[in-house]
Amino acid sequence: MLQQLVNGLILGSVYALLALGYTMVYGIIKLINFAHGDIYMMGAFIGYFLINSFQMNFFVALIVAMLVTAILGVVIEFLAYRPLRHSTRIAVLITAIGVSFLLEYGMVYLVGANTRAFP
Repeated sequence: MLQQLVNGLILGSVYALLALGYTMVYGIIKLINFAHGDIYMMGAFIGYFLINSFQMNFFVALIVAMLVTAILGVVIEFLAYRPLRHSTRIAVLITAIGVSFLLEYGMVYLVGANTRAFP
């Protein structure tokens, strides 16, 4: 019973962080970034591979995954969103959907669609 309560609190805090990120992005640039969740997915896979492939410490892998994911977000901003800064809102929205598909199906292509246990 206590473990389920802890699991619920952890999952709820992850959902709260995701919602906070969506809210901040929409509040600042007025864009619903469909790739937002996919960038979180990339961070999880980066952490997974750092731990399993390089036997890295969990907390070190967590920090490295955050840094790499932040760099990925900046690269996506410069390559996909910044050139469309003064275009129509629908162009930016379609680009966000395209970036989301690219990240999602790129990872399916690279690592497959099977679930993996993550510490």
